[in-house]
Amino acid sequence: MNLGCMAKILRAKVQKNKDVSLKNGIFVRINPNLNHMLIVLKLLGSIALLIFGMKVMSEALQKMAGPQLRHLLGSMTKNRFSGVATGALVTVAVQSSAATTVMTVSFVNAALLTLSQAISVIMGANIGTTLSAWIMSAGFSFNVTNIVWPAFVVGIILIQLGKHRYIGDFLFGLSFLLFALGMLKATGVEMDLASKPAVVDFFASFQTNYGTILLFLLIGTILTAMVQSSAALMAITMVLCATGAITIYQGIALVMGENIGTTVTANLAAMSANTQARRTAMAHLLFNVFGVIWVLIFFFPFVRMVCSIVGMDPTAAEQNATQLSFALATFHTCFNVINTAVLIWFIPQIEKFVCLIIKPKKTDEEDEFRLQYIRSGIMKTPELSVFQAQKEIAVFGEKMQRMFGLVKELYVTADEKAFDALFERIKKGEEMSDQMENEIGKYLGEVGDAHLSDETKAKIRGMLRSISELESLGDSNFNLARILKRKRDQKITFNNQLEAGVQEMFSLIDTALNRMNLALGGHKEDISIDYCMEAEKNINACRNRLKQMNVEKLDHGAYSYDEGNIFSDLIGECEQTGDYIINVAESRLGPSPTKNAPEA
Repeated sequence: MNLGCMAKILRAKVQKNKDVSLKNGIFVRINPNLNHMLIVLKLLGSIALLIFGMKVMSEALQKMAGPQLRHLLGSMTKNRFSGVATGALVTVAVQSSAATTVMTVSFVNAALLTLSQAISVIMGANIGTTLSAWIMSAGFSFNVTNIVWPAFVVGIILIQLGKHRYIGDFLFGLSFLLFALGMLKATGVEMDLASKPAVVDFFASFQTNYGTILLFLLIGTILTAMVQSSAALMAITMVLCATGAITIYQGIALVMGENIGTTVTANLAAMSANTQARRTAMAHLLFNVFGVIWVLIFFFPFVRMVCSIVGMDPTAAEQNATQLSFALATFHTCFNVINTAVLIWFIPQIEKFVCLIIKPKKTDEEDEFRLQYIRSGIMKTPELSVFQAQKEIAVFGEKMQRMFGLVKELYVTADEKAFDALFERIKKGEEMSDQMENEIGKYLGEVGDAHLSDETKAKIRGMLRSISELESLGDSNFNLARILKRKRDQKITFNNQLEAGVQEMFSLIDTALNRMNLALGGHKEDISIDYCMEAEKNINACRNRLKQMNVEKLDHGAYSYDEGNIFSDLIGECEQTGDYIINVAESRLGPSPTKNAPEA
């Protein structure tokens, strides 16, 4: 036997023996455990890189078009169909359904979208996210490294130049994503799971029946909820299918589970939000669960239909890796498109159902921030917009009166837990007043950009002053609550005379608030500013009388200085509250022609 034949035989043995490698003419035995560990690390590293690439790409897109996308989300949701289109467009743009759903939940939390609008947007987001699956399948169909390196070079140049940094960040994220897909594909080939008897026997033990489908659906749900990235799980599923480890039926079951697991992101984001936002997140979960249920009912015929679209036989022993990846992407698209086409007609019913499931907390309905008359959207006419804004300001005034009612309740509450709960509600009310001023102010600013008459411009100026004074009224209510908390912490109790003075002042403020809200909610011609001024004068007169009484009682030692100080602060803040009330009335009705100079 010559040396050439011997070399051929040795090389053949090396190829058969995976534990032996030929390096520089020397046979080296490879530790199989080390080799397996390296493959696992490559797999985990590829997944980490994939998630990082998606994150960088999504954040760069959001930075490039964030304000425009937020405007689009708020303005193009007039009906269920435009809402679906908006959700799909925004998700395609940011390449993250999680980003769209979290943004939608935050919009509902800020009362910029109604629950029904949000449901339609989320349906669209589910359609938009299917583009990610097609990007994955494209990555498995050709050598993506051919375009990765040029993209890296262009991306780093744009980042260093600074002028087009976000485009560079996007290219960098896309490069990482494609590079990770290439690594996943190569790692899948290196794993060669189809030739591992133990792996083949393990997955072969799962018969193609509903029990197996439900098991893989559960696995997909849990893994997606843990990883918080349906795109990463989609890539892993494609690798497992392409290497022959799992069948197309099991892969599609994992994809169904990914659709449920991805809803965890929005539900986590909504945990600390208001009732409407929690309902939005629940609607997202129900949408995907419903889709999974109807697919399970028609599972095997539906999978055969999807496979026929890409020209593959799901029962064939040998499968083409590219066809498998395209079959998974096709299923993902069909699942979400058909689900949306069915459920879009039942948005009102979904809204009622989630409202039935998630009940508001006892104080949520009256305490949470929600604009009732102003809706984000394309402006109709400036006059109508001004009218809607005035109705919203009237609601603002009513909320501030209810907030003062909580202050009165706080004053007479003895129980410590009840006191703390009321104090937190008042604090939340003060935060709500800041939000209302901000949102109504922005809305009026948008109206003010249109061509308006001098009369309408004057109305808007008055409204802007109204919301500013109402926000100050919210601050004043919170200041009263803090004074009462100080009173409780110092264990101070008022005698009958001081008690009567506080109750008198509270009653006068109530009267002033009633007249203010009458002015805000009614026709300007039906109420006189002097009617509101009378309440303000009574508050000032009461303040002067009580302060004088307080000084005299302190001089005679009728009670301690601490008691007198708390009483003086409380009465002074009440008078300041009265000032804000009359300012709101004046911004609506105009100043009194007989108004005297301000009292000292």
